[in-house]
Amino acid sequence: MPENLLSHIQNPDDLRQLDESQLPQLAKELRDFIIDVVSVKEGHLGASLGVVELTIALHYVFDTPNDLLVWDVGHQAYGHKILTGRKDIFHTNRQLGGISGFPKRSESDYDTFGVGHSSTAISAALGMAIASRLNGDFDKNHIAVVGDASIASGMAFEGLNHAGVTDANLLVILNDNAIGIDPSVGALKNYLTAVKEGKNPRQNNIIKSLNFDYSGPIDGHDIFAVIKELKRLKNKKGPKFLHLITTKGKGLKQAEHDQVKYHAPGKFDKLTGDIIFKSEENLPPKFQDVFGLTLLDLARKNEKIIGITPAMPTGSSLKFMMDEFPQRAFDVGIAEQHAVTLAAGMATQGMIVYCNIYSTFLQRAYDQLIHDVALQDLPVIFCLDRAGLVGEDGATHHGVFDLAYLRCIPNMIVYSPMDEIALRNILYSAQLGLEHPIAIRYPRGRGTVEHWQQPYEKLEIGKAFLLKSGTKAAVLSNGPIGNHVALALQNIGNPETIAHYDFAFVKPLDEQLLHLIFTSFETVITVEDGVLKGGFGSAIAEFSALHQYATHIKSLGIPDEFIEHGTVDELQRYSNLDVKSLEILFQAY
Repeated sequence: MPENLLSHIQNPDDLRQLDESQLPQLAKELRDFIIDVVSVKEGHLGASLGVVELTIALHYVFDTPNDLLVWDVGHQAYGHKILTGRKDIFHTNRQLGGISGFPKRSESDYDTFGVGHSSTAISAALGMAIASRLNGDFDKNHIAVVGDASIASGMAFEGLNHAGVTDANLLVILNDNAIGIDPSVGALKNYLTAVKEGKNPRQNNIIKSLNFDYSGPIDGHDIFAVIKELKRLKNKKGPKFLHLITTKGKGLKQAEHDQVKYHAPGKFDKLTGDIIFKSEENLPPKFQDVFGLTLLDLARKNEKIIGITPAMPTGSSLKFMMDEFPQRAFDVGIAEQHAVTLAAGMATQGMIVYCNIYSTFLQRAYDQLIHDVALQDLPVIFCLDRAGLVGEDGATHHGVFDLAYLRCIPNMIVYSPMDEIALRNILYSAQLGLEHPIAIRYPRGRGTVEHWQQPYEKLEIGKAFLLKSGTKAAVLSNGPIGNHVALALQNIGNPETIAHYDFAFVKPLDEQLLHLIFTSFETVITVEDGVLKGGFGSAIAEFSALHQYATHIKSLGIPDEFIEHGTVDELQRYSNLDVKSLEILFQAY
């Protein structure tokens, strides 16, 4: 039995001591290591399995970290982390206090740029390359690895467009596996497919036309071919582009066959590859499925309804509508800015557009949100999945800024349903006709109501509700965190002193009810799952200041820092938003 090579590698210097003939064995060991850990600890699987040979080759050929390596879509980088000093702590990946699931500058010198969102690597690496030249370093290499459909994003094209007119020492590697989380879409995907099949459309290569030295496509799993080409490109100056063909999930049969499910499969049997399913019997639905199934039901009854998502049809559950109404539901690829303005264009023609974007990803289309939608007061319906703390994906993915960045925009309605029934009803109400755009934000994961498919009810825009009466203090909650408030109030010894109100609408606020609250209670407590600075609590404090109330206000929410990774429960405890922390607070009133 051959000696285990990976056990002797703590950093790329150790890797470079190996003979090139040993690298296929190392690739198998690295794949097995990733599978062993992720099968138990969970995380992103398929993307990292697909770039094992490329990862080894990059660190073998280039002088990392002196040569700068930037990963696009950071969930490709598990092998990179294991080879760069984090093998022995890789089992802490994505856990509270452990290493991040994405490259992170503060974690390692080998992580040259923090990545979580897609399509940033070309711009970042180009910036590094230009800076190196200005610093007089003409030999340093700068490599951007672009994968999981990120090349189709506008930002990637912007980077390519600039790089092509520079003499920057930049190498862009396209990890072409024809899939992001869902299968890639669009004309560029069709073009790349034609290139792979030896059919070069119009005998014109797009990348060469942008003034890059293009090579490929080559088999990204042939480690010797990859190393040979990297060695050639290492000593070639100017912008270069290497096109690699890889298979997402390579080395695990099920992951190769079902690439969507094995993007992040949860726990699975490392020997068989079979996913270990948790029983979902008698569980409340996922909020994303409430959205997807409700939208499908509404679309069946209203032919004006359109669905749009940027590359997240499965993650958002728009897939339900896409399967039944493919002419009215669109996956536009990793293109959040385009998705928002596309929705605006459709809205000008009388369409009722549900634009589903993860909360953290809508940050990428903030100008379009203001300039193309709100400024023109177009009634686009934004459905912001993954709002609030999302857990193990950490700081790049927490949807905690949306309340703050949305409520300052004129014309914008902002709504956070407390449960699945409220989400269903606001989705129904929105398509009855709105005068303004609306953002409906809801969390990742399951809700609290098993039987949620109740008859639709039209909601009054801006209306808040009393959930529980009280005498001394009023708790105003926004969104599903209100369920924690309700549980905490059930568990304290003096529940009669505290009232509870559901302020699902952050904008417009129910000012009539707020006047009643501020004249009736000694203390107002706000609770939200977004950042405190500029969020729901800030809106209540502004109301109080405007009307010169002297009522004491205490606001609970996400502190003014980037919250790291951990389970949602752990992060809520850290932020004092868990039921126990709320109980302790409420007990004082």
